Amino acid sequence: MLESAKTRSPRLGKKTIRGQEAVISARLDRLPTTKYIWKLLWLLSLGGCFEFYDLFLMTYIGPSLLRSGVFSSYGSLSTFGGLASFISATFVGLFIGTLAFGFAADKFGRRTVFTYSLLWYTASSIVMAFQTRALGILAWRMIAGIGIGVELVTIDTYIAELMPKDVRGRAFTASQVVQFTAIPLVALTSWLLATRNPLGLAGWRWVVLLGSVSAIFVWFIRRSVPESPRWLVARGHVSEAEHIVAKMEERVARELGAALPPVLLAPAETLSNAPVSFLEIFRPPYLGRTIMLMVFHFAQTIGYYGFASWVPTLLIAAGIHTTASLQYSFIIAIFAPVGPLLVYGIADKFERKWQIVWSAVCIGGFGLLFAFQSQPGWLILLGVLLTCSNNWMSVAFHTYQAELFPTPVRAQAVGFVYSWSRFSAIFTSLIIGFFLQYFGVSGVFTFIAASMVVIVLVIGSFGPRTRGLALEAIAHSELRSSG
Repeated sequence: MLESAKTRSPRLGKKTIRGQEAVISARLDRLPTTKYIWKLLWLLSLGGCFEFYDLFLMTYIGPSLLRSGVFSSYGSLSTFGGLASFISATFVGLFIGTLAFGFAADKFGRRTVFTYSLLWYTASSIVMAFQTRALGILAWRMIAGIGIGVELVTIDTYIAELMPKDVRGRAFTASQVVQFTAIPLVALTSWLLATRNPLGLAGWRWVVLLGSVSAIFVWFIRRSVPESPRWLVARGHVSEAEHIVAKMEERVARELGAALPPVLLAPAETLSNAPVSFLEIFRPPYLGRTIMLMVFHFAQTIGYYGFASWVPTLLIAAGIHTTASLQYSFIIAIFAPVGPLLVYGIADKFERKWQIVWSAVCIGGFGLLFAFQSQPGWLILLGVLLTCSNNWMSVAFHTYQAELFPTPVRAQAVGFVYSWSRFSAIFTSLIIGFFLQYFGVSGVFTFIAASMVVIVLVIGSFGPRTRGLALEAIAHSELRSSG
């Protein structure tokens, strides 16, 4: 499709492109959310569902990896063969994918990169499942992580650009409800297979292979989801963007059974001086946003993956035996989609920045309470509350970061700031292993609570408002940091 765009659409001047960008944006933002719009969201979210399965399997196959003898102990900064090194290898791949390849979706298109990154991580995971040595597992886990990192950035960008502005928050929320259903699935398969060796293969290998069925759905999704019209017009392929938007309008109008609302163009001044270079994110007004999100991501990973990547292991450290810890982890994981579901109704009613702040407060508080429990009932309840709070934050920041940068560099900018969470996680996993080994569960959650304080300060003080604004208005105007 990209080739046809290049042959049909001559390159246009920057001023003309900005005018067309305004028109395309207004036409997309006025679309009522009919079944067709939600179908597009569901298909993109399905792709993300496989990504989440693969991302979170590192959490639940840990006990099985230890049982098989591939890795020894939790590991720490000084222990290469520990379980922490497997988690760190995942984040090394995610870091490379988001930082080094974040430009891909801006250069080659959202649709193309969405498809091929799915195939990348699927193939890498299959190869990893048949490795017999720790080094081979770590290497292929890192390679799979590159594909996952590219995919997650692309999906965020894709959703932000296709969904109308008044439902953007709810769209991200609904998407993450779908994606988070992968977590109870991988928790269940790990619980059922962790202590078994079907057909002579260790349980963890089956968990990895089951997640690789995503390849079956790739081409179906690709055929059903159009390229982002915003990306096309930003690249100068206006006729292709017009064609796609016209088809979307026709489909929505047919389902609506009525004429579409009128097109309301944004004020011209909000579209002036549109940046076209990635380096613009290091200049005002984007520099403040870039630094803010870099600090945020470095800290949020400590809270999110400090718990999510270590749930069974933390339960074992709290005195729960291995099989029961996987069972409890599965119960906690069932509630992973509940966090986004609970905030669906408020996703577009309150500023994203304050949702991030309050979710951080909840994570810090529930984590400290979790650290001092030993009864299964309380551990499960607080684990559920932590999971819901983490996933509330996930919904809010995935929406927020995709709103703050302009279309021509949105994927690369999101990839750059998001890469700081991956960079942090490389070391966070090892540090969590260190705290767990020497200071126990209470040490882990004290570390997590401190990181949440950083988030409250940086987002609460410097985060701009975005609710109900067109992407172009957010990207091309200096917004007040107060929400």
